[in-house]
Amino acid sequence: MPGYGIADAAEGSGLLPWSWAAERLTVSRNYWVVSVWPDGRPHTMPVWGMWDDAVLWFSSAAGSRKTRNLAADARCCVTTEDTAEPVVVEGTARIVTEPALLQRVIDLMNAKYGTEFGVDFLHPAKNAAIRVRPRRVFGLRSGDFTGSPTRWIFED
Repeated sequence: MPGYGIADAAEGSGLLPWSWAAERLTVSRNYWVVSVWPDGRPHTMPVWGMWDDAVLWFSSAAGSRKTRNLAADARCCVTTEDTAEPVVVEGTARIVTEPALLQRVIDLMNAKYGTEFGVDFLHPAKNAAIRVRPRRVFGLRSGDFTGSPTRWIFED
């Protein structure tokens, strides 16, 4: 972040551990998903989501703009709702239809949000189950704005 006085990685509080980002991805109640319209415009919408070890899951109506955008262009960003300690995920989305993965998403959603959905909630004709694999993740603590910014890069 040139011009913002960001400290070198060995200065300030230093780089944040991945566990810091994973915790925030896990506990965030809501997330913002940014996808791309066919003409290149950004499209942003809030969703419920579940961090599952190395991927973020969310669902959306099969015909929704974000689902159609992600089906056409898998590139996306997903952010936690906390702007004081944000985690921003740049990644690729995939709509999944495998029964075992759909059940995993439902189990995670029911556990996190106290819902009682059956796997039929994610029938591909009604609602899409979307998996986002991170490529780059960015996080910082606003209490140490110049000393904490950290970027993690993941291989495909």
